[in-house]
Order: sequence, then structure tokens, then C-alpha cells
Amino acid sequence: MSIQKTFLLGGDLEINRLGYGAMRITGDGIWGPPKDHDGAIKVLKKAVELGVNFIDTADSYGPYVSEDLIGEALAPYKKGLVIATKAGLARTGPNKWLPLGRPEYLEQEVLMSLRRLKTDVIDLWQLHRIDPKVPVEESLAPIVELQKQGKIKHIGLSEVKPNEIDQARKVATIVSVQNEYNIAERKSEDTLNYCEKNNIAFIPWFPVASGKLAQEGGPLDKAAKKHSATVSQLSLAWLLHRSPVILPIPGTTSIEHLEQNVKSQDVELSDAEWKELEAAAK
Repeated sequence: MSIQKTFLLGGDLEINRLGYGAMRITGDGIWGPPKDHDGAIKVLKKAVELGVNFIDTADSYGPYVSEDLIGEALAPYKKGLVIATKAGLARTGPNKWLPLGRPEYLEQEVLMSLRRLKTDVIDLWQLHRIDPKVPVEESLAPIVELQKQGKIKHIGLSEVKPNEIDQARKVATIVSVQNEYNIAERKSEDTLNYCEKNNIAFIPWFPVASGKLAQEGGPLDKAAKKHSATVSQLSLAWLLHRSPVILPIPGTTSIEHLEQNVKSQDVELSDAEWKELEAAAK
């Protein structure tokens, strides 16, 4: 069964469902610059050449490094290219992340993201985490104001449950949710179902399955070999098959892997085969 290959984000931005996550074009621990600056630039340019028109980043990737690289590689942006970024996680070191949702901080980060991305408007701005010390309505207040000013087109959330989306929707129109999700990790199933019901984009981070399911000789590996695909391609194809609101954003620093990821859109299994894999993942 063929999949739907595009999604209308926010009702007005038509994007190809397989995007690119720009977290790993930074240094080790998502900290500092990449080892190969020119290589990172080439990967970003190649993604767009291959038809990717949705690129996801965050101010905390580096911090700031990923946004700078995207601005350097791709600005001025071609028509139809959608750049999404996030704020709400402060960095204190490699692999260290701290929720920070104070309104004045988030407003400052939006303005700095605009500068780093070399743009006048952020297509999709996402609250990276809800700060347990700050009500989400307070965190989003300046974001809604910046949206009214035309500096932000659409607003999204990350790592949230349905009740938290409801809370945020009291003050803002939420068009996307970004949670961890893959065929082997489905704790956000209720959130995905909520998004599907409300036509909200669901952007799975860590979209490629790992562990026993994906190891050599495992169910995913066997199915991948049967269909002349890689485990990564099969993982991404499953996400595209699972729901039309899912927008996978696999990240890579390799052009070869990037090309493989894009080809995952063409991997097709029967409904029975998908159900067999889903059952093996439980």
C-alpha cells in the first residue's frame, strides 16, 4: 500500500513527510562545532537537493551551532523550504540539558534564532520542554505575541502528553508535537492518537529502532533483507506507514546515509507484514 508523501503543516505549509533532523551536525555530546564543518554544510545542501523541505533544529544543538550551520548553508531559503527550531532547554555541558521556560528567556532565544538562521520569520517554533517551574501558558505568552508580530508562523511542542497539549492550546494554536517514538519505543502512542485526531503533525525524534528488534537476525533485520532494505529504512518506512500525520526527521552526518534515508519512502510492505513486525516489537 502506497503512503501519503506530503503533509500540510499548520494548514498552509506543504512539506514532504520525510524531513531532516539537524541535531547531530554538531560536536560530540551535541556540544560545540562539528569535526567536519564543510561536511556538515554539504549534508544540509544535499538534503535539500534530494527533495527534503523540512529541516528541524534547536537553539540548544551546539548550543547555537546547528542553527548557524543551517543559516550558512541554506539562507536565503528556497521557496517551500520549511525550517523548524526549538527553545526551552539550556545547556551546561556535553549531553546535559536543563528545562528553562521563563518567558523573557524564550523571547530572547527566538530573536537570536532569527539572527542565526538568517531569516525574518521562523516557520515552526517549538517549546523544547515544558519547564516544571513555569506554567506552559506563561512560557507561551511571548511566543504568541511574537507570532502576532509575524516573527513566528506556527507553534509546536515537544515531549508532551495529551493533557499538556490541551493546556497549551488554551493560549496558542498548536500545529505540531515532537516526542520520542519508533517501532520499538511507543510510549507516546496516546499522544500520536491525539495528534491524528486533531490533525496535528507528530514529529518522532529518535525515529530509528534499536536494541533486540533491530539487531542482526532480529525481526527488523530479517524483514529488511527480504525487501532489500536497511533496518533504518524499514524503521522510517514503518513510521510513514503508521500514520499520515507522522513526519520522521532522521539525522545523519553522512551523505550516503542521507540518500538511504530518503529512499525509505519507497519501501513497501504488506499490511500483514507490518502487523507482524509491530507484534514482534511489543
